Amino acid sequence: MKPLTGAAVAASITFAFASEALATEWNVSLWGKRRAFTEHVEKLAELVGEKTDGAFTLNISYGGLSKNTENLDGISIGAFEMAQFCAGYHRDKNPTITVLELPFLGVESLEQERELSMALYDHPAVVEDLARWNATLVMPSPLPQYNFVGVGEVPHSLDDFQGLPVRATGGIGAAMEMIGAVPTSMSATEVRQALDSGVVKAVSFAPHAHMSFGTIETGTWWTTNMNPGTVNCPVVVNTDALDALPDDHREALMGSVDEALDHYIDYYNNQTMAKWGPALDERGIERVTYTTEELAAFKSAAADPATQAWLEEMSARGLPAQDLYDFVTGKLGQ
Repeated sequence: MKPLTGAAVAASITFAFASEALATEWNVSLWGKRRAFTEHVEKLAELVGEKTDGAFTLNISYGGLSKNTENLDGISIGAFEMAQFCAGYHRDKNPTITVLELPFLGVESLEQERELSMALYDHPAVVEDLARWNATLVMPSPLPQYNFVGVGEVPHSLDDFQGLPVRATGGIGAAMEMIGAVPTSMSATEVRQALDSGVVKAVSFAPHAHMSFGTIETGTWWTTNMNPGTVNCPVVVNTDALDALPDDHREALMGSVDEALDHYIDYYNNQTMAKWGPALDERGIERVTYTTEELAAFKSAAADPATQAWLEEMSARGLPAQDLYDFVTGKLGQ
């Protein structure tokens, strides 16, 4: 084998540096641990790596980069390139997307939640809202209707929630306040300690989070059908970082969103929900089911006042609140 000439060595070094320069690494700020709620981000990282032969890497961190309530702030200053957050954590920072957290919107499936969120994320007012944080919305984290796991006296009727301290964010908190509960907003990572210590007596979560954050290890009852609403938890990227991507890397990222969401919904429906019933049974958690009449009264008491309050507040901020609400309800066929 002939030794390389000086020119060949130089070319080899140049190629190596060029290859290194083309490599892209993004840091991704999540929280908790890997669970159904993060499966689309995990799948996105997998797909991006495959499509770029490892030249574009999403380094996922669970709590090592930021508090979950500060992920949007981190995105705004470029502390990391991608993050997940929930609108209800800081309504003032992302007011336009809180329309999706209004109670009793009538979303019936994860597929519908996905379609509705993706449509709203393209609304000009929403794009402008998130642009204040140098953020581009990429995909939602579709969640089923929230329900409560609680401790202490079982609320056999909705009247039994009167005076009960509960963890409930966004529109769910507004709905619970309407029936006399005392809602407080806290991040998911704080909930178990609050329930254990008696700061709250019940916690609203989707099933995966009740399992992931341990409320079913403490709780003694579960409401099967209150279904007051859900939360909207988007995945965003730093806009400057997105704009700086080479075309092929950008296509690998954005072109993988649909497949990542397909995986997420399949995982949630067929794995997470399959575990939920047995998890309740194993722990002897009582299921509490409310009558059709009680639920109708709950909706009547909570939906219209909460919606009207949201419309007034957002309009006072100069946002096109009615347009956003009409956009969402129009998509739902209401």
